[in-house]
Amino acid sequence: MADRSTAAVGVADEGGEAPPAAQQDDATPDGTTTDDQVSDTAGDGTPPKDMADSTQKIEDDPEKTAQDPVATAGPPPAKPRPKPRATAPDLHSGHRLARRYQLAECVTRVDGFSSWRAVDEKLRRAVGIHLLPADHPRARQVLAAARSAALLGDPRFVQVLDAVEEGDLVYVIHEWLPDAGSLADLLAAGPLEPHEAYQMASQVSQGMAAAHREGLAHLRLDPGAVLRTSSGQYRIRGLAVAAALRGLSSERPQRQDTEAIGALLYAALTQRWPYEEDAHGLAGLPKGVGLVAPDQLRAGIHRGMSDVAMRALVNEGATASREESPCTTPEELAKAIAGIPRIRPPEHPAPVYQPPAFQQPPQPPPGATRYAGAGPAAAPPVPPPALPGRTGSALKWAVSALLIVAIGLGSWQLADAMKSRENHSPRKPTTSPHANQNPAPPPATPLTIVSAKDFDPPPGNGSETSSQIDRLKDHDPNTYWETSWYTTADLGGLKDGVGVILDLGAEHRVSGVTVSLKGGETDLELWAAPSGTNAQPTRLDGFQKVTGGSGTQQVALKPGTRVTGRYLLVWLTKLPKDSDGTFRGRISEISVTG
Repeated sequence: MADRSTAAVGVADEGGEAPPAAQQDDATPDGTTTDDQVSDTAGDGTPPKDMADSTQKIEDDPEKTAQDPVATAGPPPAKPRPKPRATAPDLHSGHRLARRYQLAECVTRVDGFSSWRAVDEKLRRAVGIHLLPADHPRARQVLAAARSAALLGDPRFVQVLDAVEEGDLVYVIHEWLPDAGSLADLLAAGPLEPHEAYQMASQVSQGMAAAHREGLAHLRLDPGAVLRTSSGQYRIRGLAVAAALRGLSSERPQRQDTEAIGALLYAALTQRWPYEEDAHGLAGLPKGVGLVAPDQLRAGIHRGMSDVAMRALVNEGATASREESPCTTPEELAKAIAGIPRIRPPEHPAPVYQPPAFQQPPQPPPGATRYAGAGPAAAPPVPPPALPGRTGSALKWAVSALLIVAIGLGSWQLADAMKSRENHSPRKPTTSPHANQNPAPPPATPLTIVSAKDFDPPPGNGSETSSQIDRLKDHDPNTYWETSWYTTADLGGLKDGVGVILDLGAEHRVSGVTVSLKGGETDLELWAAPSGTNAQPTRLDGFQKVTGGSGTQQVALKPGTRVTGRYLLVWLTKLPKDSDGTFRGRISEISVTG
């Protein structure tokens, strides 16, 4: 199995968490006990103290001595000394296994095993190796899991190349992917684009569905176990082996792996871990909020992908708000993802290829002139040889004389043309030096607000006390429209803001918007739909931010540049604290001038 030819690309497994003690098994998969059981003798071969005491009591009892012929003959024969437990050798970089694998770097060392990056000197490629002593309580489990995973042969998994017990060591050889990065590294830079999140969830769920059809589970799917290669393919590492190394087991492995894929998709969409605890370099959900759908947590998230993530995570039944059945197996999850309408990949500019450093031509010394050429080492052009003798000198003088005559004729013609143009051009009327400077701005006139509508885009639910919206233009300062209540001033950390859309009926030049507030210090912004927008936008990216401000009673929002449009958005981003300890914003009147 060690000579199997596969792509030599992979990342060494496994983070560094110690396994839960309750999930460690004390028996091998075939039911036999491990070498970690209690022995009849001490480590040096002498009987334990309790056994020695019982032997002494038998010798001192005359009745038992008379009945036992062996006892009368003398002391009982000594039991054979047990074979001492094997201990792993002191491994270090440069150590060779099977005269073939040279250890290069230790990646993980935890719970009695270690993971290494190594070199297969026979096939000249990088590999990963898990090492543990042969007397480790889970050595038999690891061997069985590795050999089962090696038989799968699915390209969506990091392949197990060999599983060997050699002397006092057990080791598992697997692919090493030098061109791949983990999902944890990708999420450190931000959430994935919808198309990329779709590809990740689709490939991982299909791969795990194929594994479960063969009776294999992962049980340790996290952002560190999913790798993305430079070609965009996602690979899963540690199938069966990661759980065996840590003694993990599950009564419902399909449901556990399905929920893990849902957590990966949730993290890919939101850059948040879908539980209250922080994990894998990601922040958890706010305390006490519960499991919030991704499209309610972050704006711009694909609704279909958000629904699928919730169906994988909510495994106790349908969600109350969307009434969709849960996905309890990777097979069901893969079908749900396949049913999402096609998500187009983003349009990126073509990548600029940069040759590796060792292929780049040497740089010229400082001060040297750089020449451009078609070849890799283009030489500077060679000047033609000078004409020999008197013929060359005569020709030089003739060319110089012709150039002098041509320059003189050209200068005379240019001067004559400019003089003629001055004589025939009409004289411009004399104007005052201060005319048309700093013209007076047109007077501001009030604009009619034809209609107003509450605005709560994703991750909101689309409605923000719409029954009170008419109070904004009833010209009664004692009535007001108010937002829903939130636990913090930043809207509980659930969304960026809420607001009100104003429809002016037609495009107008807007010089200012005045907002009358109630309740305390409120931060708000003025957004405008681009000129030419004929339909009221339904998402925040349909508007462009114009200006912002804050205040307690009245805030004047004046654009710094010319704004022309039909639809305006008053956007509240920070709410004042109410008397009951919650936070909500209140607007009594809005006026617009043009």
